[in-house]
Amino acid sequence: MHAPDGFINAPVSLGTGVISASFLAVALSKARSELDEKAAPMAGLVAAYVFAVQMLNFPVALGTSGHLMGGALAAILIGPWTGMIAVSTVVILQALLFADGGLTALGFNVFNMAIITVIAGWLVFQLLTKVIKGRTGIIAGAFLAALVSVPASAVAFVFQYSIGGTGTLDIADVFVAMFSVHVLIGIGEGLITALTVTAVLALRPDLVFGARGKVQANLEIRESQVR
Repeated sequence: MHAPDGFINAPVSLGTGVISASFLAVALSKARSELDEKAAPMAGLVAAYVFAVQMLNFPVALGTSGHLMGGALAAILIGPWTGMIAVSTVVILQALLFADGGLTALGFNVFNMAIITVIAGWLVFQLLTKVIKGRTGIIAGAFLAALVSVPASAVAFVFQYSIGGTGTLDIADVFVAMFSVHVLIGIGEGLITALTVTAVLALRPDLVFGARGKVQANLEIRESQVR
């Protein structure tokens, strides 16, 4: 959901900008533990993929838009910290190159689309893969993680609007508009995320960060067959 300039007042915009910058500073240091020679090229591919899917926008209300996010997918494929950086880069480039969301709105757009989606998606994925083991858990976790991450982002926006919104809409109307649309988008994103993770697992399970330690036995079998 790219919100334009002036939709949230300056104090809330500045505050979420500081929070976003703090998360990204931590992510830059933590991402080193997630990246290796296999994961680094994958990070670029994931960022390009997220950039493409985020260009598909659906109007919601008062100039805002809803679209596929990609945060959960990024977290699962390349790790939560690297995923946070990748999706943030996409959001920033979209604002600078395509005016998709304003510059003063960049702080909370990054927070909602790149930080909340990654955190919510990764937590749901980790929880479900502990309950359901193996590939089934990874695929089911990918679906549910993406489904939850999108409306979670919408709820974060509604909270920001409730404390700093400049529009005249009632907060209940904003919640209904944002949440209902983003639940539907979440279902679609869940399916796309699950299919993408399934495809990568089938070809190169070693490239799925979220599968590390969860499908190791199958990976070792594949490697022995190749040898």
